Amino acid sequence: MKTKTFLLASVMLAAACGTETPMDEMLDPGGPQVDVQPTAPQTDVGGDMNSLAMARGNGAMIGLGTDETLQETSALTDALGQTHTHYNRTYNNLPVHGADFVLHQKGSTFLGLSSTYKSPVSVTLQPKISAVSATAEALRHYSATAVLAKVSLVVHAFGDKPVLAYDVVLYNDQDKDDYASEQHTYINAETGAYLSRHNAVMAAAAVGSGKSLYMGTLPITANSITGGFEMRDPTRGSGYTTNMKNRTNGGTIFTDTDNIWGNSTTGDAASAAVDAHVGVALTWDYFKNVHGRNGIANDGKGSYNRVHYGRAYANAFWSDSCFCMTYGDGDGRSFTSLVSLDVAGHEMTHGITARSAGLVYSGESGGLNEATSDIFGTMVEYYAANAADAGDYLIGEKITLFGNKYLRSMSDPRSDGYSIDHYSQMTASMDVHYSSGLANKFFHMLAEGGTNKTSGQSVTGIGRGKAEKIWYRALTVYMTSATNFKGARAATLSAAADLYGAGGVEQSTIAAAWTACGVN
Repeated sequence: MKTKTFLLASVMLAAACGTETPMDEMLDPGGPQVDVQPTAPQTDVGGDMNSLAMARGNGAMIGLGTDETLQETSALTDALGQTHTHYNRTYNNLPVHGADFVLHQKGSTFLGLSSTYKSPVSVTLQPKISAVSATAEALRHYSATAVLAKVSLVVHAFGDKPVLAYDVVLYNDQDKDDYASEQHTYINAETGAYLSRHNAVMAAAAVGSGKSLYMGTLPITANSITGGFEMRDPTRGSGYTTNMKNRTNGGTIFTDTDNIWGNSTTGDAASAAVDAHVGVALTWDYFKNVHGRNGIANDGKGSYNRVHYGRAYANAFWSDSCFCMTYGDGDGRSFTSLVSLDVAGHEMTHGITARSAGLVYSGESGGLNEATSDIFGTMVEYYAANAADAGDYLIGEKITLFGNKYLRSMSDPRSDGYSIDHYSQMTASMDVHYSSGLANKFFHMLAEGGTNKTSGQSVTGIGRGKAEKIWYRALTVYMTSATNFKGARAATLSAAADLYGAGGVEQSTIAAAWTACGVN
């Protein structure tokens, strides 16, 4: 593939000075590479003929046209015997972002389609601006140091009207910026106007014997190798844990001679690795034993951990592109090592969301994405029943050194000074870690009961066991990439009807909890 390079400095200087630099003057071998990606083939991919025929036959419900093709991304058959198949759409070979949908069926019986986007796709196929111009505009909305831009033409269907757009994926210089970024920025291919953006790296603010930092001494499953053991779990998809040694690239798997890992202090690099490795095992077991899910992608394959990432890196993140979790050691001022159990469960849940609903990490869908990780990170903590890190509705209480000594509170989101608990407080530009408070408060009220501080409305909870199953089914069966809070209300009501019957206390409590949070 022929590629072009792009001079970042020229773009930033032009933006700062309010001038326009000719595109030819911005091409330079010293800048980040602009890689124009090919479009997908025009053919239906995946799914059995019965499912595809059902989707085609009922596609008018969501505006599916004859110029569109379908690609199955996942399929789930639940305990009720219903199969839920997620499809992406393409239009004249162009991926349609934001118009994915879920087909529901039981055997050969059609049950329905779930989609946020429900309009026919009809856009011009000829861009009026170049990929380089689109990259220049995307860089104006990027705060890091870009080293690579991958550009492809797509249909942007996250708004009311589909448009031809460039999807500009910007990757940063991790050694310089000390954090990872894969920002998708959508630029109107006709006008050059900015449309929207989201980050594909989903950041959070995480048998031998292992001595962990936060959970005491724990059993740890390792793999026998010549001369000792490696920190790989063959019983859970062969997931493994690597030591980044304060770098952002490379990393080597932890090994040991006697299968006794760590010493419960940061003086031994394996201590943090124990927390991360066992965090994977407990999260795997939770989703398998509670929800019947076999690994993050539901395919039995394990992910991997990267611990001791970067220089005093004060964050953790999941990246679907590497199918891995990454943990920093903290800066010693705001955070300690980020490998606590709720962070581990939180990060792996981002992977599950990416492999199911695919909630886009911005706006209301981003708040739901982040809340989903808080919800299941908390449920993993309760499932583990570890005395040294007991279950609670606080996020990051083991790793946080500032303020109230936690990142977020699901029972009282507003207590951190930034998060919201009511839709009236929502703004279009709100950070997803703060808008997540709304769904976090909904879930806490659904499970435990309580009163919404803003509305003053109270709800009697139905218990964690029912609440977690309802949210999981809503996520994996009914939500799509652009689901908003109103859509989440509908999804949880549908999930409750499936699991516990229509018109029951579960549905009425869901409705009351969403209403208390301002979502109707």
